Amino acid sequence: MNLAIHPDAVRAAAERIRPLARRTPVMTSSGVDTEAGTRVFFKCENLQKGGAFKIRGAANLILALPESARARGVLAYSSGNHAQAVAIAARHVGADATIVMPQDAPRSKMESTRSYGARIVTYDRFTQEREAIAAAIQKETGATLAPPFDHPMIMAGQGTAALELLSETGPLDALITPVGGGGLLSGCATIAKDLYPDIRVFGAEPEGANDTYLSLIAGQRTAVQPQTIADGLRSPMPGALTFPVIQRLVEQIALVSDDEIRAAVRFLLQRMKILVEPSGAAAAAAVLLRRLPPGVRTVGVVLSGGNIDFEELARY
Repeated sequence: MNLAIHPDAVRAAAERIRPLARRTPVMTSSGVDTEAGTRVFFKCENLQKGGAFKIRGAANLILALPESARARGVLAYSSGNHAQAVAIAARHVGADATIVMPQDAPRSKMESTRSYGARIVTYDRFTQEREAIAAAIQKETGATLAPPFDHPMIMAGQGTAALELLSETGPLDALITPVGGGGLLSGCATIAKDLYPDIRVFGAEPEGANDTYLSLIAGQRTAVQPQTIADGLRSPMPGALTFPVIQRLVEQIALVSDDEIRAAVRFLLQRMKILVEPSGAAAAAAVLLRRLPPGVRTVGVVLSGGNIDFEELARY
């Protein structure tokens, strides 16, 4: 089976996005290691430009656009982090950005997206299809669609998080990332298995949005009605391009509850003094709760984002 991306695409993306994406720090904590029973290396994408890893994929696609495409603008649909990333990358190249966002997207993410100059079109995610809304806008404007995960350039860009992590840590027993539509997990798995074929790759998913978990069991893409506080992981089904990569390269998906995600957000803030949003804390929750199989002595964990409304954080 030919997969959507090659490891060299991730390496090329790392060079392309250098002017825009930050090289985020890798952090460790003896308290985390004790709790998890393993040596943990956190790739802190919560400290990335725009507050999440999404700038990597958005920059890889948008910085590669010719001037003629930039003049027609860019378009995306997202609950928040990808929206901000597309807005930032579009502003960087001087392109107009239109973002289709659910009405119940976190207020902080919507305000931040608007602050980068993007035009926001809202919709009801329970009664309307964001893809159909985006398609109508694209037909009218000719804008380039930057999907949140199911695109080779997006997947390759997201994989640069693992490329940076492993270039700093060297070989690890395992790597785990959160999984929504699968762009981050598929991109990271692609480069990680190329660098270190024996590394074990895992995903972390909310129990209430377990589409990738069920898809791997079924051997085909399976849809769910996602219900979780982790708004960035509410994709109802893994992508057509991302899922074959996950099937080939990912060992299993660890499930965590919303309460366990909240506890991980609190733990990381109290112990490591870093703010991680629920979506970004899913993989950390799985590791802290020892949901990985035995034999994992060292693990890289992608903290995928840190954008959370203050009121929500206060409730935690």
